[in-house]
Amino acid sequence: MTSPDHATAAQLATAAGELLLQVRARPHPDADARKAAGDGEAHRFLVGRLAQLRPDDAVLSEEGADDPVRLVSDRVWIVDPLDGTREFSEPGRADWAVHVALWERGELVAGAVALPAAGLTLATDGGHRVPAAVDGPVRLAVSRSRPPSLVQALAGRLGARLVPMGSAGAKAMSVVRGETDAYVHGGGQYEWDSAAPVAVARAAGLHASRLDGSALRYNRPDPYLPDLLICRPELADGMLSALAEQAGEHQPG
Repeated sequence: MTSPDHATAAQLATAAGELLLQVRARPHPDADARKAAGDGEAHRFLVGRLAQLRPDDAVLSEEGADDPVRLVSDRVWIVDPLDGTREFSEPGRADWAVHVALWERGELVAGAVALPAAGLTLATDGGHRVPAAVDGPVRLAVSRSRPPSLVQALAGRLGARLVPMGSAGAKAMSVVRGETDAYVHGGGQYEWDSAAPVAVARAAGLHASRLDGSALRYNRPDPYLPDLLICRPELADGMLSALAEQAGEHQPG
């Protein structure tokens, strides 16, 4: 039997995305005002709905004050109300997202990533599996505005092709959807940037870890979680080996 938390995550991410589409369509004096309106309204919506639906659970949101009660809670919702504010503020761009994930007793147990401008929500309900691999060079999803140097170096090492796009959620979901083969990030992130994408990616059968292959840990006292690898499972060993070699070359001495 499917946990109702899977459906709750998907419904909340979808509904927040629909709200953001309305916010985006309104007139705003500038891009900063559009970003602020999106962040604030989506945050208030998600926190309000979670208070109604799961009043006993804690919440960690990018846009909210960090309540230490989460550290003694068995269940914590980790949300990014608007991932990719830059892309959200640019008319016509679809590479922004809403992240909703549930951490329970040490593990991510449910999650959803909505891509509202694409009319799509991907969730941990078992409804999506990664498409078959395609021939050609490995395709690496990379930030269109701040591509990490380590990803550029990795692409050279692997003979991979870089595919620029916006938010972390959009990049992770491009792997889930079979549009890219891997998403490698090393430039600094927080738990809300990766929790829902990781939950969805794992449910779809993908590999997800830190760049050194270690486990991703959530609901930590410090939510900083700087690096991430999401990739097709058959690529994981090779990519982790290449990343380890690359890191070793940059060690002093």
